[in-house]
Amino acid sequence: MPTNYTIAGICYIISGLLDAFDGHAARHFNQSTKFGAMLDQLTDRCGTMGLCVVLCYFYPKYMFWFQLSMVIDISCHWIFLHSSLLKGKSSHKFHDLNDNQIMAIYYSKPVLFTFCACNELFYASLYLLHFTEGPILFNMGLFKLIAYITAPVSILKTIISLIHGYVASINIAEVDKTERETAKSK
Repeated sequence: MPTNYTIAGICYIISGLLDAFDGHAARHFNQSTKFGAMLDQLTDRCGTMGLCVVLCYFYPKYMFWFQLSMVIDISCHWIFLHSSLLKGKSSHKFHDLNDNQIMAIYYSKPVLFTFCACNELFYASLYLLHFTEGPILFNMGLFKLIAYITAPVSILKTIISLIHGYVASINIAEVDKTERETAKSK
C-alpha cells in the first residue's frame, strides 16, 4: 500500500465490490451462518483499518481523526454484533418493530449499500489522492472530487457507528437485567 497504489487500489476496490455480494451469495445458496456474518464484519473492519493506518502515515496531520475513526468503527460494530447475538438474532442486520428506528433505516439495503460504498470510496480516494489527483473533472481531480462528495456520508456513518454502540449498550443491559431477574426467580 505505501508504494504501489495501482495494485493496492485495485485490490481494495475489488475487495469492497466482492463484499457487497458475498452475503447475497451465502443467502442464495442457503449457506448463511453466524460465523460467516461475524467473519464478514471482521474482515470488513480489518480492511478499512489497514487502509486507515496507511492514511495515518500519508496524512500525519489527521492521524488522530483516522485513529478515532478506527476505534469507533471497530468497537461499535463489535459490540452491536455481539448484542445482536446475545438477543438471539441470526444477524445484526435484522430488526423488528421494537428496535431503534435509525438502525432499521440504516440496515435497509439501499441505505446500507450507499453508506458503506461512500465510506470506502472516501478512504480509497484519500489513498489514491496521495499519489495522483486522477483525471480532471469540473476543474478538480477525480479523487479529490470523490473525497469531497463522500466525506459527509463517511462522517454520518461514523455517527451511526456511535448509535450502534449506544443501541448495543442498551440491548446488553436488557439482556443482563433479564438474566438477573431469571436467576433471582430460581
